[in-house]
Amino acid sequence: ETELTPEERLLRAIFGEKAREVRDTSLKVPHGESGKVIGIRVFSREDDDELPAGVNELVRVYVAQKRKISDGDKLAGRHGNKGVIGKILPVEDMPFLPDGTPVDIILNTHGVPRRMNIGQILETHLGWVAKSGWNIEGSPDWAASLPKELQSAEPNAIVSTPVFDGAREAELQGLLSCTLPNRDNEVMVNGDGKAVLFDGRSGEPFPYPVTVGFMYIMKLHHLVDDKIHARSTGPYSMITQQPLGGKA
Repeated sequence: ETELTPEERLLRAIFGEKAREVRDTSLKVPHGESGKVIGIRVFSREDDDELPAGVNELVRVYVAQKRKISDGDKLAGRHGNKGVIGKILPVEDMPFLPDGTPVDIILNTHGVPRRMNIGQILETHLGWVAKSGWNIEGSPDWAASLPKELQSAEPNAIVSTPVFDGAREAELQGLLSCTLPNRDNEVMVNGDGKAVLFDGRSGEPFPYPVTVGFMYIMKLHHLVDDKIHARSTGPYSMITQQPLGGKA
């Protein structure tokens, strides 16, 4: 008989010789896999949970794995603006601002009128204002409703606006024109929220100004590694002679 593990010795001590018939059928993480437990759910027949035949209790453990983002992964903002990554470029090929700062993500402009979610544009503008900081000189009409403590702010200010009483268009335009210059004493983004971007591959400026700012982007659970599907030979439709669909 092989040497018993501490757990098996404990079972022997409690149950006696009956413990010889115990087998460990626990489901373990496969060798080489790793992750972080993000949730545990317990299902039991006593709680009227639907379980397979012969199963009285089921414990489901959710393990999250870190994966590098790749082409085909799905990203989304906070305004229903979702999309799939078309291409990941090296940072030196990405468009950059006149001071050399490269942009992180390029979003398709069709995503704004298609879904009619202007919130993403407002978030982009407010994000740039908060990142750059601002200083309102004098008492312009558009700043009349702003509290006194919001007349100026340092870069990287933490700002939030009420959900149904956010910054208005005139306030946004005014704040964009009052942003603080960078370390080279240059203002990158104009009062309309747009900036001149340069092509990272050729170094030439793009023909039109582009909206630049900061916004939250989240990664959805639709990862391309989970969706990949291929087949060799199999059943075909009698009518269209196309492969019968479905990922098993």
